[in-house]
Amino acid sequence: MKLHLFNILHKIFLLLLLCVAGNFAEAQSNVAEGKTYSIKAVNPSDSVSTLHLKKIIISGNKKTKDYIILREMQLKPGDSIAISSLMDILEKDRQRIYNTTLFVEVVVEPVLINAFDFNISIIVKERWYIFPLPELQFVDGTINKWLEKYDGDLNRLNYGLKFTHYNLTGRKDQLRVHLLNGYTRTVSFNYKAPYSNPTLTNGFSVGAGYYQNREIVYKTSFDNEVVFYKKNNFVRKAWEVQLGYSIRRGLKRTHSFSLNYTHINIDDSVISANYNKAYFNKAASTIGYLDLYYSLNYIDVDNILYPLKGFSGSMGLGKRGLGFSGGINSFSIDGEVSKYWALSKKWYISAQVRGNIKLPFNQAYINQQAMGYGNNYVRGLEYKVIDGVAWAITKFNLKKEVFNFSINTFLKKSKLFNKIPFRIYAKTFADMGYSYNKEGFVSRLNNTFLGSAGIGLDIVTFYDIQIRIEYSVNHLGQKELFLHNEKGF
Repeated sequence: MKLHLFNILHKIFLLLLLCVAGNFAEAQSNVAEGKTYSIKAVNPSDSVSTLHLKKIIISGNKKTKDYIILREMQLKPGDSIAISSLMDILEKDRQRIYNTTLFVEVVVEPVLINAFDFNISIIVKERWYIFPLPELQFVDGTINKWLEKYDGDLNRLNYGLKFTHYNLTGRKDQLRVHLLNGYTRTVSFNYKAPYSNPTLTNGFSVGAGYYQNREIVYKTSFDNEVVFYKKNNFVRKAWEVQLGYSIRRGLKRTHSFSLNYTHINIDDSVISANYNKAYFNKAASTIGYLDLYYSLNYIDVDNILYPLKGFSGSMGLGKRGLGFSGGINSFSIDGEVSKYWALSKKWYISAQVRGNIKLPFNQAYINQQAMGYGNNYVRGLEYKVIDGVAWAITKFNLKKEVFNFSINTFLKKSKLFNKIPFRIYAKTFADMGYSYNKEGFVSRLNNTFLGSAGIGLDIVTFYDIQIRIEYSVNHLGQKELFLHNEKGF
């Protein structure tokens, strides 16, 4: 009885102490239970004292459903939590809500009701979800190359429309539609609903596309450059259908399954002895095949789009074709591990390892994509294509935040576009890589150590858009300045 009375008195004393210290402010919430208080910093040394969570109040979300936000939280109404760990848990919940990529700002604060109970106030600012954008693509990569090499030939342009909705029904479901004409033609759509069941643990995706190309990469040169086969008419026609299913019962792990069917028809000359008989690894210009893929993803980082602290990893198993060897048949294993450390005074370190292996090693040319595709490259060798049936890359970064500021825009009345934030990081980095391939496909950079080091700047701005300026020196002694742009979605 005395101990119980002591705990009550202790909590009341703690409440008065926090009030006197000025850690209370009037809450920005719509709590209907009279006056409430927002705790700006709660971290007493007493790890025994607990508070009981009554309810969670969400505001600011006009499109996103409340239960999509609540799904990302560890704390639930009815929980009791030690005061000493409350702020750390709330920060983790804030990070997970932000990592849905549905919001530009997320504020999560405890609101004390009395000495025993508290609410949680969540204030979000939604992103702009609809992007119907006209598209104009230079087939040759840059406008300079298009003008110098092809005299601004309008036939070497792609034009059309890309429509994307990142939150179609407020359940984080995405719809993408691409309609492109010109040098290449694309008609495709994809719909992804990650939370399609009442318990918000299972999801699905469906998609289809039709593509026509006037030129295709039919081989890689010894100097690690892609070589094109092209004609005035279309030399490649393809269509595909896609089905996917995902399971995410907890907060950090997601199991994903996908089943795709692809049908490709190419010009007969591509598979001739004059070009590449191993393009499909069989004497056929038309081929259809199934892709079955499973992946396990683990994410526990502060910002999924630009992580500075935490850990993430993935592992995947893939099967292409119904056979075990010959043609386009393959079995693949891939994985990635990334670790991020936040040091003192805004210093950060990260390390990443990723790789892939395909079996058997005698693979068709279209199955040999390794480095130089997507984000799989050693910095300093961005423009080199290094094929392989087994490859690995390690990346190390040391960075420091040097600027953090916002610029006001002329849209002062807009809550979404009234300011543009900037975070700038100075960094140094080092990469290593290796790509193995069989004789007959070996290029200058196959089966040899790859390495680079350099310095750079990362500029992170609105919607977590990233601009990376990197000056690197690779193991060949080549020095070059690279500019990368990555979308925040």
